[in-house]
Amino acid sequence: MKQMIIASTSTIHGSTYLAYLTDELTEFFNDIEELIFIPYARPGGISHDDYTATAQKGLNKLGIKVTGLHTFKNPVEAIKNAKAVFTGGGNTFLLVTQLYKHNLIETIREAVVDGVKYLGTSAGSNITGLTMQTTNDMPIIYPPSFKTLSLIPFNLNPHYQDPIEGSTHMGETRETRIKEFHTLNTQPVVGLREGSWLRVTGNEIKLKGELSARIFELGKTPYEIATNTILNFD
Repeated sequence: MKQMIIASTSTIHGSTYLAYLTDELTEFFNDIEELIFIPYARPGGISHDDYTATAQKGLNKLGIKVTGLHTFKNPVEAIKNAKAVFTGGGNTFLLVTQLYKHNLIETIREAVVDGVKYLGTSAGSNITGLTMQTTNDMPIIYPPSFKTLSLIPFNLNPHYQDPIEGSTHMGETRETRIKEFHTLNTQPVVGLREGSWLRVTGNEIKLKGELSARIFELGKTPYEIATNTILNFD
């Protein structure tokens, strides 16, 4: 049974790494003593070791030992033997490229379907959808495919931002970009605002956090769903 926390971000304004998720993670990881951290997205180009240290610091309060996937000689076997996996944020193009390079897309998918607990933030959340095509990230590298883990039946736009009233900015809004996506693609897109996350238990996907989420479906006017709503696109 799938057990996942898919979070818009690792850090909200005025807080520390993963702090806003502490209560949720305490319950979610109640039977986990160690997990594998996937540092491939490398925000700002930091090293895998430094990024793993950041994840470890964020999870210290839960008493969980964090080991970077980059330290294993056989990443595929490491994921197969893991009880929990955390994929951090950064650049989704880089993350997906590295996952394909190490033959990990299907491995991670199968592990999570079989019950390995999964935490994703930002780019690590982007990859849980059908494709990575609704990321906000700069295409700094060309991945072999835009197809990702397909663990949820839609795409995500983490860090979703609403238009700022009174702004003189003339560029595209997030809503405009997602509508542009729907001129060529059909899957729904969930705009996750900062401090929001999805809790996945089996086939149930529930929005959590204090804010609503913005939903985009082909041929429909974008609409809001309230926190604690169960997502269903059937």
